[in-house]
Amino acid sequence: MTRALNGSLRDVRTRRLSKRLVVWAAVLTSANVVADVVIGSPMMVMPQLQNHFDTDQAAWFNASAMLAGAIWSPLLAKSADVYGKRRVLVGTLLLACAGALLCLAAPNLWIFLGGRFLQGAAFAAVFLTVALVMQICTARLAMALVGLVTSSSSIVGVIEPFLMKPIIDAFGFRGVFAVAALLAAIAAVGVRIVIPESPVRSTGRIDVAGALLLGVGLGAVLAYISLGGDRGWLSSGMAVLLVVGVLVLSGWTIHVLRVEDPVIDVRALARPILLALMTLILAAGSFRSMLQLVGIVAYVPSELGLGYGLGDGEAVAALFGAANLGIAVGGIGAGWLAGRIGPAWPLLGGIVLGAAATFAMIAGISAPPLAVACSGVLGMAAGAIAASGYNLATSLAEPDRQGTTAGLVSVVVALGSVVFTFLGAEVLKASRVPDVIADGAPVSTATGVHVYIALAGLLFVLAAIPAFALARSARR
Repeated sequence: MTRALNGSLRDVRTRRLSKRLVVWAAVLTSANVVADVVIGSPMMVMPQLQNHFDTDQAAWFNASAMLAGAIWSPLLAKSADVYGKRRVLVGTLLLACAGALLCLAAPNLWIFLGGRFLQGAAFAAVFLTVALVMQICTARLAMALVGLVTSSSSIVGVIEPFLMKPIIDAFGFRGVFAVAALLAAIAAVGVRIVIPESPVRSTGRIDVAGALLLGVGLGAVLAYISLGGDRGWLSSGMAVLLVVGVLVLSGWTIHVLRVEDPVIDVRALARPILLALMTLILAAGSFRSMLQLVGIVAYVPSELGLGYGLGDGEAVAALFGAANLGIAVGGIGAGWLAGRIGPAWPLLGGIVLGAAATFAMIAGISAPPLAVACSGVLGMAAGAIAASGYNLATSLAEPDRQGTTAGLVSVVVALGSVVFTFLGAEVLKASRVPDVIADGAPVSTATGVHVYIALAGLLFVLAAIPAFALARSARR
């Protein structure tokens, strides 16, 4: 059941562009910047972290916050529908702040990972800002604003390394977490003071047991996929992790069918939402896997004679800078188009762009200018897909379930990103060139790299099938 606060939904929604709306967009974007900093910035101090905590398990530093985000998301999404999107967003940012402070002061690895678990709650900021926008703005304006707040944070990603470097030089790895704590605190205060509360809430209860089962199950399976390549897919520890994940997810499935108001009601997922989720898991996996490949190829000199290579890393800033700018352009443009023609067609357009750029990268991996152009187009595709995916899924959901639906989008995006990125890594491992090292890392054959790109392109092609079905349904 739905209940509206402070009058009807139509009465409280903002209908037109104004100075107040610009301020809202800036504050909500700052919340998404926190999520980007939490996930990405620790990668800049990976060697320092490994040295300080005396461990070679880099994957834990890399995957811990993303896995924590998968655990947090279902519970926070349902809580947002019941208690209000703004209230839960503020709580999420404060959790991220507390986690950063814990990482800052952590005396050992386990306490540090506990801090990363709390920081992982920031992963929910993206879908919470989407759900909040959908309820404080009219539909047409909301879709444009969703494109803006989900993509503008990528512009910060372009300049973030340059801003972080002097802080890291002065304070070491702790500087990253001090900045993360400060940004989270500022964003929490801004959201609390500036952003209005969502006017629609659900009267359902919070299925804490279901949220824990789903979060732990997803976390265990994603941890297996993330760490299995380094620790052995069939090792005893990894096998136990996979079995636990499968059993817990099976228990969650049984739980969902028994309770009246589960954290994610799979019985209420209509065909259009299922098609949208299928599209997003494939498209997100393709884009993330291509980013991984770009980061590897950027450090392979063409002089090695492998048939590909972009140098000794001098092109990496341009490659990722182009991708981040592309995300901003694609997301903002797709949001603007969604307000006029609906989100289904921009979603399909983003997938077509992504497929074209991916297959063009077969030539781009040995031509830096073309590679930079392909990275920019891939970024445009990713921005359009993310903004359109959130817009489409939440527009198909009932108002009192928009938070849960947006959270489900984030979960499948994370799932696709982790699964296909690590499967791509296995393709590269299987095609390594013996005794050939580039910038301290082993390299793969040209055939292996081409197969990797072809598989990523195939994912985009497969994603286009449900996306086309959604676009046709929207036109009808």
